[in-house]
Amino acid sequence: MKRLVLIGLLALAGYFAVAGGEYSVLDARRARAELAARHAVVVAAERRIDSLQARIDSLRHNDEALERLARERYGLIRDGELLYRLTDTGPDEESPEPDAR
Repeated sequence: MKRLVLIGLLALAGYFAVAGGEYSVLDARRARAELAARHAVVVAAERRIDSLQARIDSLRHNDEALERLARERYGLIRDGELLYRLTDTGPDEESPEPDAR
């Protein structure tokens, strides 16, 4: 009888150690998984920051990169250049007819 009670108490203590209490093994696993997920987010953010910092440095110190940005994003041109804007008309859209004067 004492042996059965001792086994029961050990089983109860083992269960409480694994699944019970405030800091159980299951909670520790969840915390490790959450830590790994947050670490991945931090690593991705650090890569993005490094990429943006490299872009900033390039724009500060490379006139060609700055000119390319100004041309592509803002449509700026040099004096004497002509800017041609091409639009994509789909098969359902009619191209504008020139005025017949």
